[in-house]
Amino acid sequence: MAQTQTISTYSRTPGLTFAIAALALLAGCASGGRAGGPAAAVPAPAGPNPQVLLLGEVHDNAAGHKLRYELLRQRVEAGWRPAIVMEQFDRESQDVLSKAQKGCLDAQCVIRVVGGVRWDWQLYYPVIQLALTYQLPLVAGNLSRADASRVVRDGIAATFDPQSVRDYHLDQPLPADVRAGQYQEIAAGHCNMLPEMMVDGMINAQVSRDIWMAKIVRDQQPRDVVLIAGNGHVRKDIGVARWINALAPALTVRSEGYLEDAAGAGRYDAVYTVAPQPRADPCAQVKSKPLS
Repeated sequence: MAQTQTISTYSRTPGLTFAIAALALLAGCASGGRAGGPAAAVPAPAGPNPQVLLLGEVHDNAAGHKLRYELLRQRVEAGWRPAIVMEQFDRESQDVLSKAQKGCLDAQCVIRVVGGVRWDWQLYYPVIQLALTYQLPLVAGNLSRADASRVVRDGIAATFDPQSVRDYHLDQPLPADVRAGQYQEIAAGHCNMLPEMMVDGMINAQVSRDIWMAKIVRDQQPRDVVLIAGNGHVRKDIGVARWINALAPALTVRSEGYLEDAAGAGRYDAVYTVAPQPRADPCAQVKSKPLS
């Protein structure tokens, strides 16, 4: 497995394929990924650098990835030096990720050594390369699938130590607004066809991810932090922002959603609306099948 390689085996040759892909990804940032589309000016980042900047995404939306990268790049090139926590790396991979960041000269090497099959890594290449170029720590922020399965089976406290269980009140029912909001997100994300018996476990897994990301973000203090994660995770009402400041001292947190429509604008401190990514209707096949 790639994760078991020692640092001496890491490639130090820039990956031509990934480099070309990254250049293509960054070209025409505001054109929505359409070949030949007019290039629009990228806006300046809004507001001063916070202690924590939560940057969302629709995972497969190339236009959103481009715009988010450009705004982050502007902050970094102006002198900001945050740690970058990424949902795309499981937290158990931190040792391998740290070694790869020290030993790799380009993002393709990091992706090959640490990345798995769950993500379209071409979309994340620019952010990883930015971290390498400016020596910004890359931090793994996600639950593994094995840990998420434990949570679904055993409950939300399954992956947390006793102190965290007390700190986040995980021995008590979730706040009603958090549960209701997560229920709505999960039901919609599964075409409103998810069996009711599965919903609670999936809510617990999603909240566990949010709390782990919040913990990992707080662990980077006093260094400022950027979190790269899905729009659902960076919501300020029920997502990571909610859990970051469940503990003292409070941190200044800014949440930015990169949305394909503005329906959820009130859930973030700022929203950037991008053209929808062309994709087949994920619910069409499910809805076409008769219920047994």
